[in-house]
Amino acid sequence: MNSILKKASSAVLEAGDIIKEGWKKPKNIKHKGRIDLVTETDLAVELFLKEELSKILPGSSFLAEETAGNAKLGDRTWIIDPIDGTTNFAHGLPMIATSVALWVDGSIALGIINLPILNELFTAVKGGGAFMNAEPIHVSDCVSLEDSLVATGFPYAIEEHVDFITKALSKVLLSTQGVRRPGAAALDLAYLACGRYDGYYENALKPWDTASGWLLVEEAGGTVSDYKNNEFNLFSSSILATNSKLHEPLGKILRSCL
Repeated sequence: MNSILKKASSAVLEAGDIIKEGWKKPKNIKHKGRIDLVTETDLAVELFLKEELSKILPGSSFLAEETAGNAKLGDRTWIIDPIDGTTNFAHGLPMIATSVALWVDGSIALGIINLPILNELFTAVKGGGAFMNAEPIHVSDCVSLEDSLVATGFPYAIEEHVDFITKALSKVLLSTQGVRRPGAAALDLAYLACGRYDGYYENALKPWDTASGWLLVEEAGGTVSDYKNNEFNLFSSSILATNSKLHEPLGKILRSCL
């Protein structure tokens, strides 16, 4: 698996060059929904990754954001988000990520999150720890909510979730040192894994948003569940990820808002 990770990481870094090139040019933006965007760069990166990852594992399948359709998880499935934070990309904000995970026989075997504009590459293999730019990382040791920095995000279907979001945000703001909302779930989970955040929560994410970050956080010593503290899976309707020490107190706040 480490050999596959090395080859896949190289492909993801090459995809980052496509993003950097697109970053410099005018954006051709289309709408998938009222506030859900896609650009030519999203499509180009996804196509490139599918071609390159097919060479690494011939016969593997794909669950990728822009071409997911009715695709399902197979025995060996690459889960791809070409640009997590497309709205950021479209507006020239650097908080964007490419996320690639490999699903093998019922679990995430490896995860890669590249922040191409910020030049940070996060990687993990199941059972092998988590790394940023090849250096080991670990979640924070914060034990107090009032000393914690927490991240969140807002789903595209904001109308369906706005009551919970505003209620939870109010309570979390009053209980912590602060809340951040960069707008890219993969980046949020990577930042949690390396100790920059102490907790993270969000509603209504897709498998390609969480697959790599889920593995990164757990390999870095953190805990991932849904808001009700049920075991997390790629199709969970919510995600709560923490440094483990704050999982129960942060989860209690979120559950009080359901």
